[in-house]
Amino acid sequence: MSNESRIAREGQRLRRRDTLALTLIAVAVLFVLWITGAASLWVTASAALAIAALSLIYFLSVSTMSPTTGLTPSPETDAPAPVAAPAREILEHLPFPVLLIGQGGKIERANSAAHEFLGLGSESGLLSASLRQPQVLEAVSNILRGEPARTVEYSTLAPIESHVRVHAIPLKTDDGGAFPWHALLVLSDETSSKRVARMRSDFLANASHELRTPLASLSGFIETLRGHARDDSEAREKFLAIMHDQTERMRRLINDLLSLSRVEMDEHVPPSGHVDLAAMTLDTIDSLSPLAESRNIRIDFEGEREAHVVGERDQLFEIAQNLIENALKYSTPGSRIVCDIHADIGPEELDRLTSSLGSGSGRAAISPLANSTGKRFALLRVHDTGKGIERRHLSRLSERFYRVDGQKSGPREGTGLGLAIVKHIVSRHRGGFFVESLFEEGTVFSVCIPRPGASAPQPDQ
Repeated sequence: MSNESRIAREGQRLRRRDTLALTLIAVAVLFVLWITGAASLWVTASAALAIAALSLIYFLSVSTMSPTTGLTPSPETDAPAPVAAPAREILEHLPFPVLLIGQGGKIERANSAAHEFLGLGSESGLLSASLRQPQVLEAVSNILRGEPARTVEYSTLAPIESHVRVHAIPLKTDDGGAFPWHALLVLSDETSSKRVARMRSDFLANASHELRTPLASLSGFIETLRGHARDDSEAREKFLAIMHDQTERMRRLINDLLSLSRVEMDEHVPPSGHVDLAAMTLDTIDSLSPLAESRNIRIDFEGEREAHVVGERDQLFEIAQNLIENALKYSTPGSRIVCDIHADIGPEELDRLTSSLGSGSGRAAISPLANSTGKRFALLRVHDTGKGIERRHLSRLSERFYRVDGQKSGPREGTGLGLAIVKHIVSRHRGGFFVESLFEEGTVFSVCIPRPGASAPQPDQ
């Protein structure tokens, strides 16, 4: 056997070894993510099968390649090139962010999921420029010095809460240099699982606290009806009516708690659909017209009849419904509620439109805009002429179960969760939520939602 043939066969053997090693690393990463709960069994199995199929195809192509093929290497077809191609293909098929970090913290490889998750412009930049998390950068620095694999977690609370787990795995190259170590980073978004756990505990805490009063009332009325009021038809009808109201209150409370929990769970994932905010507001007004007529209150629509935004229609409908219902609750009979739409405004116009009641009014940004540079918005305002809200209460209106002095929690007054739901929906849509009120004059709630064409909102890192 000639020397050239032996060299070719040795190259084939090395390529087969590298392919097998890379496949085992990828499958090991998938296994770790499945064990830690970062990926479901179906996602893990699908990704593992795809990686195995690609590796098998490449393995067979190398095995059947003629040993005399390509014996004269050139700068364009040197040995590492055939290995790099399947490596990139395997990385691209992984459904979670994966990055290969070289010396100095330079990003040498990143799959499409990593580009989307971190907003990477190119693979030639530094990790510290895209991921400003000290614990992650410290773990990468230790890995590049040859230390064992590590798993770290980081969280961000602004503009949207998010939780990410990072698996840092050392990889040693065969180039024999002074710095042979690379760091393989696998990122898994833990936000949904964290939110589910907190949602369960919050739901139990809130439900047990808020349901205690109506349950106590029901228990007392049932005991009375079974006792001395058993044969009193007038008292029985009165108590049954009160029990019905308390039951309705519990039903609405549970529905609002579930709605709030669902919104909070998906708050870190921005919507991608398009909605006509003006048409949706008109639909909301139509659905609430019977309630307004029963209270002798008029709801008028003003402004532009078309206002397209990036959002989820059901959640935007819930915003308008909560704000208009809130205005109906605190408006006097014979009064007027105005819903107006501004289809295309910038940050400067937003400041002017959310300060329309005069110098004596109070104003609060319940959910301020995180980044309005270069963006355009559509604005929905709901203006009532009720009693108004004192300045000291404005910043707390979106707290769960918070009620202004003098408000009650009865069958018609609400659960105290409506504005909290609005705040979290607006936050998910990367918009803004403002309130302005003048005591004894009325209140204006304003919601702005980004228009299509503005820079697309990115999931939080």
